[in-house]
Amino acid sequence: GLGVLPPAMAALGAYRCIECNEEATELYRDYQRGVLRISICKSCQKPVDKYIEYDPVIILINAVLCKAQAYRHILFNTKINIHGKLCIFCLLCEAYLRWLQLQDSSQNTDPDDLIRYAKEWDFYRMFGIASLEQTSFFIGIFITLWWMTPEMLKRKSDFILLLKALLLSTYGKLLLIPAVIWEHDYTPLCLAFIKVFVLISNSQAIRVTLNLNRILPWFAIFFGLILENGVVFLFQKMGWDV
Repeated sequence: GLGVLPPAMAALGAYRCIECNEEATELYRDYQRGVLRISICKSCQKPVDKYIEYDPVIILINAVLCKAQAYRHILFNTKINIHGKLCIFCLLCEAYLRWLQLQDSSQNTDPDDLIRYAKEWDFYRMFGIASLEQTSFFIGIFITLWWMTPEMLKRKSDFILLLKALLLSTYGKLLLIPAVIWEHDYTPLCLAFIKVFVLISNSQAIRVTLNLNRILPWFAIFFGLILENGVVFLFQKMGWDV
């Protein structure tokens, strides 16, 4: 399951109350012999992190439901370092989907080695395009947030934390593969729902990380989408299938 941060980090104010986002020095107190008591937040008088007693499956379900408390638990009170691997895997899923759609449109069954090499190159190209699009999307978000709330992104650690939160919140792209495998007449609708779900997750990650209202994250995502679509338009002007 998800382990809490080591005690040494508590002195740095690494813990956060999942209810009010205030810093906390500890998540629980160990009275030995298996007796634990969850710490109470001094600000809101609620348990600092009730999820430390929950099963990881329950935490995952709450995260899928985009609950802010679950996001705070994962981002601030756990030691999880799969951001890079998850990002690569999500990009591979997206590249595979685009590559599959490209193959369906070409309808070329020639077994020639040159054709197979070209198809393999198409997959790498789709991976590169997907990577550039996601990078431009994130850059649009960072530029907007830095412009609107420069005081919240003053330190390098703030940028890193927000980047990790955005990478984790793209986990919804993993649903692209099942949507393609179980192809149905409603597949395009499913893909649209997955896109919306990923954007909602991104919005919640921004809101939780920077402790913002609901409007500003969506404003940042809107400009991120503009920059991403600008990159897509550029590729299309170059004659590339995206």
